[in-house]
Amino acid sequence: MKMDRTHDISQMIKAEAISLGFSACGIAEAEEIDEKNASAFCKWIESGHNATMEYMANHLDKRLNPRLLHPNCKSIISLALNYYPQQLLRPDQLQFALYAYGRDYHDVMKQMMRQLAEYIMNVLPDASLKLCCDTVPILDRYWAWKAGLGWIGKNTSLIIPRAGSFFFLCEILIDKELEYDVPLSLHCGNCTRCLQACPTKALMAPYTIDARQCLSFLTIENRDSELLPALEGSNCIYGCDRCQLACPHNRFAQPTSNILFKPSEDFMNMQPSDWRKLTVEKYRSLFKGSAVKRAKYEGLMRNIRSVGGKTEKSKHEE
Repeated sequence: MKMDRTHDISQMIKAEAISLGFSACGIAEAEEIDEKNASAFCKWIESGHNATMEYMANHLDKRLNPRLLHPNCKSIISLALNYYPQQLLRPDQLQFALYAYGRDYHDVMKQMMRQLAEYIMNVLPDASLKLCCDTVPILDRYWAWKAGLGWIGKNTSLIIPRAGSFFFLCEILIDKELEYDVPLSLHCGNCTRCLQACPTKALMAPYTIDARQCLSFLTIENRDSELLPALEGSNCIYGCDRCQLACPHNRFAQPTSNILFKPSEDFMNMQPSDWRKLTVEKYRSLFKGSAVKRAKYEGLMRNIRSVGGKTEKSKHEE
C-alpha cells in the first residue's frame, strides 16, 4: 500500500472502531516485545507472581513475539472499551469489581470485534485477521501502550490520559502494514496512592504485583480455600478495584454508554444478608451472561463466608 493509502485506511479503521462503540483505537507495528519489558515479564513469572495461573507462563515465545501468533502478522490494532458504571455499589454492600457489574465483556467485545473485522475485510479483502480477546497469549497492556492509547501505571493497569483505567482491552492482528502510533511517554510521577491503597500489599513495588496476595486472584482464580484468610476484614467477594479507585487519573472516568454493562437493579440492591442466603437459583438469575460465573456458585459462597459479617457490623457501629 502506498503511504497515503496506508494513512487513509488506518484512519478509516480507527473511525469505524469508534463508531462501533469502542472508546479508543491505536495501531502498533507487530514486533518482538522490547528487551526491558520481556525481561520484566519473564522475571515476574520466574518469581511465581502469577500464582496458580499457569496459563500466563504458557506459550512464552508467542507472548513475547506476536508475529508467531498469526502468519505474516505486520500490525496490531489495539482497542479499548470503557466499562465504568453509572452507579457504584454503596460502601456498606459487599463489593464486586466494576468490570463484573454487567454482561461478560468477552461476549460484548467479541461481537464488536467481529463487526470491525468485517469492515476491515471490506476495505482490505485480501487481508488475514486474528481476533484476540483473552483467548490468545498476548500482552494486552503492552500493545495498548505501544499503540499510543495510554501508559502502564504503577498499579499495572493501562491508564488512558484524561479517561482513567476502567477499560477492557483487546487486539486484532493483521498481515498488512498500517500507519503506526507513537507510545506515550507519560508516567505516574511520584504518586504511590495505588500502592498505599492495596489492602493486602499485593502491589509489592511500583509496576509489580504479586497475584498470590491480590484479592482479584484470591476471589476469582484461586481454588484453594487455605489462601482466603486475606479476605477477613474485607468486603470484596469478587475482584478488587482499590488500586484503581485510588488512582487520581480515574477522577476523569466517565460512565460507559454501553447498556450491556449496566447492572440490574436486583444486583445493585443486594445486601450482605441477601448474599449469605444466596441460592443456586438466585445466583443463576443474577449472573446470567456475567463474568462472575468464572468463580462459580461454590467459589462465590466461599468468598462470602470468608469476608464474614464485618460489613453489616461496621454499618451499625457508625
